[in-house]
Amino acid sequence: MPDQLSPTASPAQPWHGVIVATALPFTSSGEVDYDRYAEHVAWLAENGCDGVAPNGSLGEYQVLTPEERGRVVRTAVDAAPEGFTVMPGVGAYGAREARALAEAAAEAGAQVVMALPPNAYRGDERAVVEHFREIAKAGLPISAYNNPIDTKIDLTPQLLRELHLEGLVVAVKEFTGESRRSYEIAELAPGLDILIGTDDSVLEVGLAGAKGWVAGYPNALPRVCVELYQATLAHDLDVALPLYRQLHPLLRWDFLTEFVQAIKLSMDVVGRYGGPCRAPRQPLLPEDERCVRELTEAAVAAGLS
Repeated sequence: MPDQLSPTASPAQPWHGVIVATALPFTSSGEVDYDRYAEHVAWLAENGCDGVAPNGSLGEYQVLTPEERGRVVRTAVDAAPEGFTVMPGVGAYGAREARALAEAAAEAGAQVVMALPPNAYRGDERAVVEHFREIAKAGLPISAYNNPIDTKIDLTPQLLRELHLEGLVVAVKEFTGESRRSYEIAELAPGLDILIGTDDSVLEVGLAGAKGWVAGYPNALPRVCVELYQATLAHDLDVALPLYRQLHPLLRWDFLTEFVQAIKLSMDVVGRYGGPCRAPRQPLLPEDERCVRELTEAAVAAGLS
């Protein structure tokens, strides 16, 4: 690894580039550690990332109060240097709640929001479209977040086309793990930007034309993840493929149920503060902890930190 990472080219849009879905630090008593979070945002910027996505799944948004979510966004905006994106997640059970979160994000100074479909029940396409119409009233660009594993609603390429043609979404974080979808989305909605949504599909979706990566593992290994992303988008497989092979055993944890615990543990191993999760998440089982720890230590020993 070089001593200094070459500067990231300025993204064409705020949602382009490596946008880190930030883990959220909690104190030993379970309170949000805002000072630590601010330092983490600044550290990610210093290490070549293009932005952060607070209040996403990795940020444990489901167990935060609305007041905590608002303060997390304000903390990220205050800590972000000029040109560094803050793209808060506004996932909520209802459209009114999601719109309120988006309005608060706009007031705080965020440039774009990331929105799940309604996740209170398995809504039909009418419900999904109306949900995004309501969020759009906040006035910020919206990146859809397609996570049918959690929401039970699949933002299919056809539905994404409808949302994009109506001007409701500018991008989609694709968390299905299905890289082949990138081509169909590009065919049906050629102006909709695809954002890599799972860490273990960086190469496949990046080569298919992604414009960004909403990423988990840069929380622990930002510089090498940025290098991997840049090499992939440049189609420099001499650099990208060896890095991808080395990192993939760790990156695939991003698609597992215990991804929050795994990434926080990797942060601890490399000398960052990952710390505990809030309930109902529990610590990793001993065999999983051993696996993540050994993989992270191997990455550090290989110069990938």
